[in-house]
Amino acid sequence: MKKALIGKKVGMTQIFDEKGKVIPVTVIEAGPCVVAQVKTVESDGYNAVQLGFGDVKESKVNKPIKGHFTKSKLTLKKHLREFRIDDVASVKVGDELKADVFAKGDKVDIQGTSKGKGFQGVIKRHGQSRGPMGHGSMYHRRPGSMGPTSTPGRVFKGKKLPGRMGNNTITIQNLEVVSVDLDKNVILVKGSVPGANGAILKIKSSVKA
Repeated sequence: MKKALIGKKVGMTQIFDEKGKVIPVTVIEAGPCVVAQVKTVESDGYNAVQLGFGDVKESKVNKPIKGHFTKSKLTLKKHLREFRIDDVASVKVGDELKADVFAKGDKVDIQGTSKGKGFQGVIKRHGQSRGPMGHGSMYHRRPGSMGPTSTPGRVFKGKKLPGRMGNNTITIQNLEVVSVDLDKNVILVKGSVPGANGAILKIKSSVKA
């Protein structure tokens, strides 16, 4: 992995290419990110860079995080994310990374937390069909037969049942960077990305491009 940034999802819109074709894009505020820590094989057992994003008041930060930034003599940041990279020699603590890390045409993987939908039934959560809606049916939106009876006397693991839906870590691979606006520190990515507007995203070079 060569390039990485922390971003914030602004929302979705559409643009037109040179031929007049509509392209659905997600607007992402990409950076500026500050390098808060550089990890190496010698000190930590692997190569990685830790980025900070978003200003925050000192009263909103706990002591360990405050000490972490004070040690590096950096201003406090609200979000910290770590990215594994092959070569850490080219970066140092205090470096600032902006949207121009990526260029038009780059392929990226974007990771975020999907929208939480709370506790849901099997119809919404797994796409199962409902029963007849006539009054005599008595069976409308329930999960269906559990299957096993006295043998083995338990419900098999993996049975699709009601439960918490959403709020999962999702990675969308091979998204194309359509445009980069350095003045506004914004990148436009073709297609949708996980999370609601305002969600924090990890943007990195695609591993399968």
